[in-house]
Amino acid sequence: MSLLELENVTASYGHAQALHGVSLSLPENGAIGILGANGAGKTTTLRAISGMLKTTGRILFEGKDIAGLGPDRVARLGIAHVPEGRGTLPQLSVRDNLLVGAYQRKDRKQIAADIDYCLDLFPNLRERIKSNAAALSGGEQQMLAVARAVMARPRVMLLDEASLGLAPSTARRVYEAVVRLRREAQLSMVVVEQNAVLAFSVVDHATVLETGKVALAGDKAELMGMDAVRRAYLGG
Repeated sequence: MSLLELENVTASYGHAQALHGVSLSLPENGAIGILGANGAGKTTTLRAISGMLKTTGRILFEGKDIAGLGPDRVARLGIAHVPEGRGTLPQLSVRDNLLVGAYQRKDRKQIAADIDYCLDLFPNLRERIKSNAAALSGGEQQMLAVARAVMARPRVMLLDEASLGLAPSTARRVYEAVVRLRREAQLSMVVVEQNAVLAFSVVDHATVLETGKVALAGDKAELMGMDAVRRAYLGG
């Protein structure tokens, strides 16, 4: 049984329908990518999973339909969303941002251990632990956004355009940490990316969206071998 599954999901912004019957499946300890051009419905899919939009169809988490639940309830179930644009709390310190990620937890010793783990995962943050998030570089803010999600101890992480606006070297460092995180924490992940090279460093399978519909889906090797995918997303 899949850990997370979308079955024929539609979603709209007002009267404008953005998803048209999207289906995908995330296995336990798996990672899937969602690729596509701007406006293809990638971010909308993550928002639908997180309960930020009204949807039709089924969104199953551990076999239970969570469609219609609000974002707070979805988060409590164990789904952490790292949004496009990072969404850190600018007037709080790095440490306090991490503690906000753990606000539903009571295990103080493990919270402290998880903060140390996040600072090991992103050494830049250790150096800036007392700095306000507003004072961080764009790359450091992205690292903090991922680390804050880790602090919730989720079962699934939804990662939205983590390379957006970053220098290539910084984006690679962020994704190297995400790869390590997946391996060490056994997190399941849904990764939205325009940079397919970075996405394929993490994911096993991917779905390509076009105008809110599934255009292609397959495992990494299969998609990387397709001429159309290489030309559109891999620079080949």
